[in-house]
Amino acid sequence: MEPQSRSLQKKRNRQVRDHVNLTRVMQHSKDTVSKSRFKARVLEYFRQIEKTGKPLIITDRGKPVIKVAPFSEDPDEVLKELRNSVLKYKDPTNPVGESDWEALR
Repeated sequence: MEPQSRSLQKKRNRQVRDHVNLTRVMQHSKDTVSKSRFKARVLEYFRQIEKTGKPLIITDRGKPVIKVAPFSEDPDEVLKELRNSVLKYKDPTNPVGESDWEALR
C-alpha cells in the first residue's frame, strides 16, 4: 500500500471512529454537548436533532447555556409534554406557591 493510500485510510478510519463516538456521546450524555464540540460538528448535530426530534443542550464549562430544538409549526406541539402532568388540583382559584414568596413573609 502506498504512503498516500495509508494516510487516506487512516483519515477515513478516524472519521468513522469520530462518528461512532459522536453517536455514543449523544446517546449517553442525555443530549448535552460542549460548545467547542458542537462548533466542530454542528452539521452532524443538526442532522441528529432532525432525525430524532430531541433537543440538544449546549454547555459552556459544564453549565447549560443554549437549547437547540427542532422547529414546529404547530403551537400545540410544545404543550403536548404538559398534558396529564397535573395529577390533582383542589382549588384552582387559590394562588400557587404563596408560601415560597419572600415578599409575602
